[in-house]
Order: sequence, then structure tokens, then C-alpha cells
Amino acid sequence: MNLTKKPAAVREKELRLAILRIEHGRSKFQQQKLSISSVAREAEVSPALIHNHYPKIAEVIRTKLLKSGRAQLEKKQCALRNMREDMKKTIEDLKIARVQIDSLVSINEKLLLENRMLRNVVTTPNVSVLISTSKPS
Repeated sequence: MNLTKKPAAVREKELRLAILRIEHGRSKFQQQKLSISSVAREAEVSPALIHNHYPKIAEVIRTKLLKSGRAQLEKKQCALRNMREDMKKTIEDLKIARVQIDSLVSINEKLLLENRMLRNVVTTPNVSVLISTSKPS
């Protein structure tokens, strides 16, 4: 912590610059999240100094925190809405696929039965297969 007493205008400018450095990821002390204590560390003062002597700076920090919190919430809500829409589409696609599968299973069973019947006809010695030359209707 810096123990030298500086004029209020100089100290306020240092605090505002500390806020900007943290916001832009250029902090001297690798501060990543904006908070009163991180700004105090960045400006090399105590958090109490900001609370007690620079309430406007504290309010600026709180406002920025609230805005970023709201922005994150809105972003997550938008992502959640998109995921729900995707899930509804996927559920509809699944329902359609199940109907198609049921239809294909039925057709497959009919073809298996017909195949068994034809094999029985071919393997029976006293039955001959007649080939039709007319087109089926």
C-alpha cells in the first residue's frame, strides 16, 4: 500500500485508470475481475479508502459490476432459449423418426413373411414357379 498522501484529484484519476486497466486486461497485478478490492490493489490503496473517501468511484465500480452481471444473465438466458428451441426441434425430429421406424418395421415383417413363403414354394419338389409376362397392376 502506498503511504504517501496525494491530492484527491490525483488519487481519483489513479483509481479511474486502475478501473480501465482492469477492464482492458492490462492490470499491473493480474487483477481479472472488477471489484472495489481489485481496484484498490491495482491503485495500491486500501479498499476502505475507496469506500470512505471516493464514494463516486465505488458507485462507478458497483454500476459496472451490475451491468456486467445483467449482460451475463441476458446472454445465458438467450443461450437457454436457443437450447430450448433446439431441443423442441430435436424432439419433433425424434417423433418423426420413430413413426418412420415403426412403418419400416411393419414393411420389413411383411417382406420377411413373403420371403419365407417364396422359399417354401421353391424348396417344395412338386411345385413349379410360373413366370408372368404381364405387367403387375
